[in-house]
Amino acid sequence: MHSLAERGVPLAERPKTNLSGLSDWDTARIFLEVVRCGSFRSAAERLSLSINAVRRRIDDFERQTGTTLFTRDVHGTHLTDEGALVVSAVERMEAATFDVLRASDSMANALSGEVRVAVTEGLGTFWLAPRLVEFQQAYPKILVDLHCAMRSADVSRHEADVAIHLSRPSALDIKLVRLGRMHLMFWASEKYIEKHGAPRSAAELIKHRLVLQFADQLAAKESFESFFPGVSERDLLVMKTNVSSANYWAVANGAGIGVFPSYAIALGGKLIPLEVELNRPLDIWLSYHPGSGRIPRVRHMIDWLIEAFSPARFPWFKEEFVHPHEFKNSYMGEPLTQLFGGFSTEEQR
Repeated sequence: MHSLAERGVPLAERPKTNLSGLSDWDTARIFLEVVRCGSFRSAAERLSLSINAVRRRIDDFERQTGTTLFTRDVHGTHLTDEGALVVSAVERMEAATFDVLRASDSMANALSGEVRVAVTEGLGTFWLAPRLVEFQQAYPKILVDLHCAMRSADVSRHEADVAIHLSRPSALDIKLVRLGRMHLMFWASEKYIEKHGAPRSAAELIKHRLVLQFADQLAAKESFESFFPGVSERDLLVMKTNVSSANYWAVANGAGIGVFPSYAIALGGKLIPLEVELNRPLDIWLSYHPGSGRIPRVRHMIDWLIEAFSPARFPWFKEEFVHPHEFKNSYMGEPLTQLFGGFSTEEQR
């Protein structure tokens, strides 16, 4: 189906869209999500709604605006010309809504209120959460809402005040800070090595069984294919999971060989780094909206996070790979297990 513009229909002769009907922000937000996701199903999953609920809201929205916003076919949803006009109007509503929220935030007590921090599940669980007590002691009136998930949060759409990512965000209207670099490598427990031995090359690794975390920001499927070209997951994997904590516990208790950051030696369990040269670096990015960065409590959180990932203080976040066995020579701070607050697998005495 060709659009009106493609058929050469003059703008004045095209059907009018009732943009004055755009008063329901919640329904408008759902419409915008469908546009950005490209399908009702993807939008429903992102919004945690049923696909039928999304369709009903879009039908209501089309009645409000008095026009057809989408055409549907087997390939997904497609905006009509009138729908494109509504997108522009809804995006202005979205920007205005966020401006109101940021303005109300900035008028609140500078060092009280809530700061929402979105971070990948592993970094949030093993690195930030144990250390946030430092921030809380310095700013006791600030409530930190720490959201740990492997789906990247969009600060430009007010999903968080500050977000930490393992890939560079593509949004143009945000501030970015490159915090450091995470280095992933292969690990196994003492129990596993005693029973199966320690592989020393990629060729030997294929003879073992792996436990891997599969999550959006890790691109684990692509990494697996690059590490083991032509090898089926079923031939190597004994377990896969979507969260770092389950992945860590499985490997620490001998289920198989796993992939963890180089700082895993500090988590408290009996994990041993394997001398297999299949290391993978991931840049760590911090993002925030320029308006949010001017709110004092958010600015304090940003500054604290930058320091919390400082490569100068913590060698495991350096640009170049530092082997875990070298940490004790290059790190001069407090004991590592206290920093990470990891879960010890040793028996309690």
